[in-house]
Amino acid sequence: MSVTSRYREAWEGFWREASEEPGSVFWDAEPALTVGVHLPLFERHLAAPGLPLVDLGCGNGTQTRFLADRFPHVVGADLSAAALDHARRADRAGQARYRLFDGSEKNDAETLHAELGDANVYMRGVLHQCEPDDRQPLVNSLAALVGERGRAFVVELAEAAGTVLRGLAQSPEGPPAKLAPVFRHGIAPGEVSDAAIPDYLRTAGLTILASGELPLITTEFTADGRRIELPSKWLVAGRTA
Repeated sequence: MSVTSRYREAWEGFWREASEEPGSVFWDAEPALTVGVHLPLFERHLAAPGLPLVDLGCGNGTQTRFLADRFPHVVGADLSAAALDHARRADRAGQARYRLFDGSEKNDAETLHAELGDANVYMRGVLHQCEPDDRQPLVNSLAALVGERGRAFVVELAEAAGTVLRGLAQSPEGPPAKLAPVFRHGIAPGEVSDAAIPDYLRTAGLTILASGELPLITTEFTADGRRIELPSKWLVAGRTA
């Protein structure tokens, strides 16, 4: 079952409204603080570093371009056409390819895998922003893209992040400026239990090869000038150990 049209429209509305100014989107922190931190953890587990790399849920492509500097064939995939418009405009050198992709739709994953073959996949903060019924299909698509030789690096908000986000949303001053559009468009981060993500991966036939905890860095700051960081979990998974 593909994602609901309401959900797709929520993302389209969000990205149509989003500024192209770097750092204007709540989770779109500079790569040195995000994928640049994740990549050393991922690279040590790559069985085939030369495979295509898919940035699944690439949004406006900030992390995709960083990856394209380091891997020969990178594809940014996202549900939102408006997000991909941002990504293509920002990628003036055409370093990566961009693909409209519904991660909950099996046919989309099978088609992309048929084109690329097995791929390594980077997915940051996508599951917790999915409708609950779309989470396992999304991870099944992730597994289809990985195939036999690829590896997946998955970063998701920890359960504890929910408390932080609720506190920010319910602040007397209202949510921080960069978080407000997320709630306004009806794509407020959902809550995925810490135990659920490994279960989704195993159900999709993947083996967890490594895991750990890191803060997920945002682009927003508290009133006293501290950057907002959210607890997150990361996992590396593949078809075989």
